[in-house]
Amino acid sequence: MLRPDINDLLTQTGPGTPMGDLFRRYWQPVLHTEELPEDGCPPVRVKILSERLIAVRTPEGEYGLMDEFCAHRGVSMFFGRVEEGGIRCPYHGWKYNAAGQAVDVPSELDNSDFCKNVKLRSYPLVKVGDILWAYLGDPAAQPPLPSWEFATVPEKQTFTSKRFQECNWLQALEGGIDSSHVTWLHGGGPSGKGLEADPLFAGSRGNHYNKNDLKPFFEVVENDGGLLIGARRNAEDGQYYWRVTPWVLPNFTMVPPRGDHPMHGHFWVPIDDENCWAWSFDYHPARELSVKEVDAMRAGAGVHSENIPGTYRPVANKENDYLIDRDKQRTGELFSGVKGIAIQDSSLQESMGPIVDRTKERLVATDAGIIKARQKLRRAVEALRDHGTEPVGNVPEHQAIRSVAIVLPADQPFVEGIGEAFQARPGVPQTTV
Repeated sequence: MLRPDINDLLTQTGPGTPMGDLFRRYWQPVLHTEELPEDGCPPVRVKILSERLIAVRTPEGEYGLMDEFCAHRGVSMFFGRVEEGGIRCPYHGWKYNAAGQAVDVPSELDNSDFCKNVKLRSYPLVKVGDILWAYLGDPAAQPPLPSWEFATVPEKQTFTSKRFQECNWLQALEGGIDSSHVTWLHGGGPSGKGLEADPLFAGSRGNHYNKNDLKPFFEVVENDGGLLIGARRNAEDGQYYWRVTPWVLPNFTMVPPRGDHPMHGHFWVPIDDENCWAWSFDYHPARELSVKEVDAMRAGAGVHSENIPGTYRPVANKENDYLIDRDKQRTGELFSGVKGIAIQDSSLQESMGPIVDRTKERLVATDAGIIKARQKLRRAVEALRDHGTEPVGNVPEHQAIRSVAIVLPADQPFVEGIGEAFQARPGVPQTTV
């Protein structure tokens, strides 16, 4: 359990909050490239870390991210005209360039320097992989561009999606590092069908190990950018099956791989304190994704979701009780009655309420990863707030990381057994079971 003040510290990310300041030390994914598909296309509203912004792509191909509202009378620039060199407010014609600097105020005299004194708050917006990333922090502290493996492998080796999730970012993240729920929620419990029925998980020996050991043992170790969370289950011949989930501050996780399937992972990005974007990615470090795999991802298999066309809101959502099927829940075909890994997660995480009351929790040994992550987050937030200490996780060497699935002798510590397998190496296949 957490004290209310610590819960507030970790969950509030708006401007001026300690956790908000921490998030503003990292590049965050804000838009899929398909949302600004071509030069001169319409602008897009963006809300991130409780800031309302507008994203533009000028006819010259320059990306910009700035305050949503015109400095003149507060009109939303979503209704603006994208023109050569920037975007123009339709109300009185004020024009801003991609950096938010006013470059034309038609009502002013030709010799006026009024524009020089008008600038909208703006942030850098860059394309890495199929994502547009933004940095909302102090320009003097801007870290190197994001270098995550999923975003830097060749285009045909990776796929990214996102979905709207109606809860605070932290309870979504905590689901991502909670390996113990996999057997039940996603695996169908002791007897039901689960991951074997998903085309992006089927056929792995890991599914068998998950289903046959319902009492995983957790070991959590420090890593340079965050934590390595090891979940141990029994394997054959007295060996152990280890699933190793990396967490990199503040909001990046990866799912341990299964067979030769693509690797999965997430970013949980705060929209405000009660909603977040769940970014989900799949990639293979050593081969292109097959048409069958990509089609399955687009259809909502694996960690992805089927969304309402033209939006990033899942078809199965809070308003329709996630299309729960009580017959399939009763028969065990779907353990929770909800279809799809992503929606199984979001249905329960959103059921906790917008911000879960962590003063009422009863944590157990399998929550070791969650407990350690909260402690590390708190230390990082307080160190930045009180001493200006730069947090970890925003440099390339901390982002060169992978999840691992491996069978090891019973007497071998998992950190020793995985060796360099948790480090991303270009073209080298993942370590998987």
